[in-house]
Amino acid sequence: MKKESLTLRFLYSSFIGRVLLKIITLPIFSKFIGFFLSTRFSKLFIKRFVLKNGIQLEEYEKVNYKSFNAFFTRQIKKEKRKISQNVGNFIAPCDGFLKVYDIKKGLIFPVKQSYYSVSSLLQNEVLAKNYQEGYCLVYRLCVNHYHRYCYLDEGYHKSPIFIKGRLHTVRPIALENVAVFSENSREYTLLETKHFGEIIQIEVGALCVGKIKNYHKEYHFKKGEEKGMFLFGGSTIIVLVKKEQVKILSEFLEDKEILVKMGEKIGEKR
Repeated sequence: MKKESLTLRFLYSSFIGRVLLKIITLPIFSKFIGFFLSTRFSKLFIKRFVLKNGIQLEEYEKVNYKSFNAFFTRQIKKEKRKISQNVGNFIAPCDGFLKVYDIKKGLIFPVKQSYYSVSSLLQNEVLAKNYQEGYCLVYRLCVNHYHRYCYLDEGYHKSPIFIKGRLHTVRPIALENVAVFSENSREYTLLETKHFGEIIQIEVGALCVGKIKNYHKEYHFKKGEEKGMFLFGGSTIIVLVKKEQVKILSEFLEDKEILVKMGEKIGEKR
């Protein structure tokens, strides 16, 4: 068994491990890791990270990164992420593995081997009911993916709503013991879009994510404009769409994850 698997099994399956887990999942621990990864000393991890994850540096702007977080949130070349500007095209707001669910009454859907409802994600049953019969799009980002994300249409939004949580690892061994998704810190924004009605976008952090960095409070946004970024850690973006607003392309309605890129067309206006 790999060393990291043994460590995780110790943390989640023993009394001493669970005590340590309570400490390392405190927000102050995550903030410390985030602070360290923003220092010049963290540059030492960049080369190994690139090799281990097969990152194609030629796709990104050439920069002398001053920290690991500066590298992790690196800016991709514009021509590598073309945003479909057809107003009727519904696009992916980020890179990641996409899975689409129909939001039916009583829907419980899996995310990283745990199970959740829309209302538990939002902690708001009234708001969740507005999305019955719509779609729930789950984008799972891996560490090698581009960790900036954009607005999927033009429109307006008020300040994002932050839900404070405890940060837990997203590895499978952790999921056997902890309701990971409901424990994680997350932030959601009600997007009043011009072509697809009200949409909710939720950004979710994991263990050792310094923070979810959304740029704007009350804001008029444009399609393809950068909305924010994740600092280091596995991350997820969830998009909720109301009934009869979007027709999702058939290939994304199959019961599997499909790799997509930011700006890619995944549906169209009904």
